Amino acid sequence: MTAPSIAYCGLPPTPADLALAWNLDPPLLAGLALFGVLVARHAVDRTAGWSAWVLLALVFVSPLCALTAALFSARLLHHVVLVALVAPLLVRAFPLPGPWLLAAGPVFVAHWLVLWLWHVPGAYVWALDTVAGYWLMQVTLLASAVLLWRAVLLGPTGPSFGLLVGTIGQMGLLGALLVFAPEPLYLVHLATTAPWGLTPLADQQLAGVVMWVPAMLPYLAVGLARGWRALADAERVG
Repeated sequence: MTAPSIAYCGLPPTPADLALAWNLDPPLLAGLALFGVLVARHAVDRTAGWSAWVLLALVFVSPLCALTAALFSARLLHHVVLVALVAPLLVRAFPLPGPWLLAAGPVFVAHWLVLWLWHVPGAYVWALDTVAGYWLMQVTLLASAVLLWRAVLLGPTGPSFGLLVGTIGQMGLLGALLVFAPEPLYLVHLATTAPWGLTPLADQQLAGVVMWVPAMLPYLAVGLARGWRALADAERVG
């Protein structure tokens, strides 16, 4: 099977040429510049805003973008950075009022469906093979995660814990499915992992481990912080 044509991030790189595989797409760079202006002028928390900017540059401009064309595990890391790091930082930087704070149940279901949909092999391949699919994947993952994190960070403590526990559970289940699948699910990577010393199945298992463990750490950290704050408030009132 020959290497697939990758619509946005380029052809799958080898270790020898990864360092030069930067994505300098002019519309992307213009979008990052515009976001930088937005952070500088309007962010409530500029540290969070600039941190989000750096992470967006990492996943879309740095060689990580090209690496996601070669390794499913790199693609999953890209997704984790978006939903577990960039999204909460955006909420901290731009805590929009009112209508954007939706009920916990619908935002959990929406994010769960979006996350799992884009890891269905057919949808995943479409996102790799078309520019429209690629950006639809990025926008829906990030937007659904922002709505989820708004409910977590700005909503009542009780529902926030439920959202965190539910999200950790569904991400853990997806990670387990990837780790214990008996064969590769993403045939688009069958010919792209060998230069990196991985079989397609090992690459998929590594992706599952990323989803299973590191991806959960931001949710656990926020849950512990909110729990500690709730206990401190209760003691103060008591």
